[in-house]
Parts: sequence; structure tokens; C-alpha cells
Amino acid sequence: MDKLKSFLEYIKFEKRYSEHTILAYQNDLEQFFKFLHEIYSITSPIDIKHTYVRAWIVSLMQEGKTVKSINRKLSCLKSFFKFLLKRGNISLNPMSKIISPKQGKRLPSYIDQKAMETLFERLEGGKGYESVRDRLIIELLYLTGIRRAELIGLKKEDLDLEQGLIKVKGKGKKQRLIPIVGGLGENLKNYLRILEENFENGEPYLFLTTRGKKLYPKLVYLIVKNNLSLVSSIEQKSPHVLRHSFATHLSNNGAELNAIKELLGHSNLSATQIYTHNSIDRLKTIYQNAHPKANED
Repeated sequence: MDKLKSFLEYIKFEKRYSEHTILAYQNDLEQFFKFLHEIYSITSPIDIKHTYVRAWIVSLMQEGKTVKSINRKLSCLKSFFKFLLKRGNISLNPMSKIISPKQGKRLPSYIDQKAMETLFERLEGGKGYESVRDRLIIELLYLTGIRRAELIGLKKEDLDLEQGLIKVKGKGKKQRLIPIVGGLGENLKNYLRILEENFENGEPYLFLTTRGKKLYPKLVYLIVKNNLSLVSSIEQKSPHVLRHSFATHLSNNGAELNAIKELLGHSNLSATQIYTHNSIDRLKTIYQNAHPKANED
């Protein structure tokens, strides 16, 4: 088809798309026109209606194509018909009435509660500054849900061990107070003592490298990744996974969504609602195991 050839030359020489993108666009357009020819006996772009595009979307879904893949193909069609409209080859753009399928939110990865308990058991009793520091980093990320940048920015003055509170500076310089729970208070006191014994350089930050400098993001990532690898096989083992684990475990154990929102420092509730999916799954499991009618055919 001449118009298809002209479009491919346009994105190659004028738009300077990569060879990979050009080949993908060519394949998408050839698939689309093959569908139109087989189902509607249409070969000319001027005869294409938006209903035909919708029918193609349905057929792609039935084939099991992902939303991401379908939206990429629709992006190709939008560029193609915009090109034809600009060149005067068509008078109406069939893509003007097409709404791309929405991609579902990716559910956050998290560590199982028992796996976290196992990890802390394995890290118990470590001696020396580095071992104590690394355990406390894992503990603080998991017990408070703070972000990596917030952890790195923590200063000794941000701890109020008498009141049992940590002052955290979040996004947009917003501050929030997070309670110090369980044995975290004693662990913080022990860490501060070891910190003082090892460094006298007056650094205000709570966590330092073995050389007495402020922590950097890559080091925190490696500390978390190496430790989570001891108890979990999930692909993602970043500090943010511990934040997800914190929120998920709170939700699974009945914490109110608004309370989780405040602890995480979210500006609105919609960002927090994603953590309820695990609670729903847990309720389904409980129902399935406990209700006498749940397993009847």
C-alpha cells in the first residue's frame, strides 16, 4: 500500500524514529489492515470507521494481548491517521472517537510477614557498627514505612526517644511524626551509643558510612537487597518494598486506611488504597477456609 509506505518513510526520514520503532509500526499496521481485509473486505484507509478500530481492539483482547501492547498499537494508528489527515488523504480521523484501554495499577511487591520475622531473627546479635547499623536500617524502614531519602536525611535531633517519636521530613518538605514502637526505641539507644563510640566528627546525620560520611542511596539499596535476599525470592528487593510491606501488613492486621495514609505521608487517600488489595485477598482466604458453603460445587 502506497500510503503505508509513505508513512513509514515519513517516520524514518522526517521524524527520525529508530529502526526498532519503525519495524514495530510496520507490523502493527500490517496486522490492522489484514484484520480489516479479512473481516470487512476493506483495503483503503478512507473507508475505515471508528467501529472497525474498536472491533480490532476487541479481537486483540480476545487473543490475550496486554493493555500495554494494545495501547502501543493504538498509538501507531493515531500517528498513521494523523499523517493521512494532514496530507489530505482522509477527511475524518477514525481515531478521534477511540479511547485507549486503561492499564490497571501495578500491585506493590511486599515481603511476607513471617519472612520479615525470620530476617530479624537472623540479624539478631550482630556486633560492630556496620552490623548494628544495617539491622537498624532494615528495622526502621519496615517499622516506620519511611522512604529511602527520608531515612538518609534523618538527623539525630529528629529522634525524641523520651516521647517515642521520630520527626520525618517528607516530600515537599512536609513533616510528620511517626511513633517508635516495640523494641525499636532500645535498639535506637544502643545504636546511638555505638555511633558515638565510633565517630567523633560531629556529623548530624543518624546513619553514616563506615568512613563517617552521610549515607548515599546506592548503599542503602544494597543493604536492603542483600538482607532481603536471605529470606525472599521476589524480584524486587528495594527499600521501597519494605515501605510496601509496612503498609500491607498494617492493612492486613486491621489498621484504618486513614492512619496508614498519615504514617506514609501520602497527600491523598487514593495513593494509599492500593494496599487494601492484600486485605481483600486475606478475607477471601479466610472466607474460603471457614464458611461451610464456600467450597460446595
